[in-house]
Amino acid sequence: MKPHNHYARTLILLGLTATLIGCAGPGPRPDSQLQWADTSIQQAEAADAREFEPILLNEAQNKLADARELIDREEYGRAERLLEQAAVDAQLAGARAETEKARRAVAEINSSIENLRKQMEMNQ
Repeated sequence: MKPHNHYARTLILLGLTATLIGCAGPGPRPDSQLQWADTSIQQAEAADAREFEPILLNEAQNKLADARELIDREEYGRAERLLEQAAVDAQLAGARAETEKARRAVAEINSSIENLRKQMEMNQ
């Protein structure tokens, strides 16, 4: 086989491959990721993330909205990445909200204990 013939076949093969990739569909709709992100946001809201982490929760909601627009335009790959980011942001917001609520509860318990100690000292 002549060297130039080998290169021509390689170029044709690469061209066909690029054409097939370009013609390939957008892939499957990221419906499960959409549901996951939506559920994560609902859980974060239930954990009072709106009160404790409003910025992070808003970012998650904005990413979810942007991903829905990408899904409408059949840009499923980009939408899937945004949905993953939205779910993680929402989960982080929920975890931070739960942590802050726990921190406040511990501070309240410690304050109650201190008040009880003072009362005991006054009674003695």
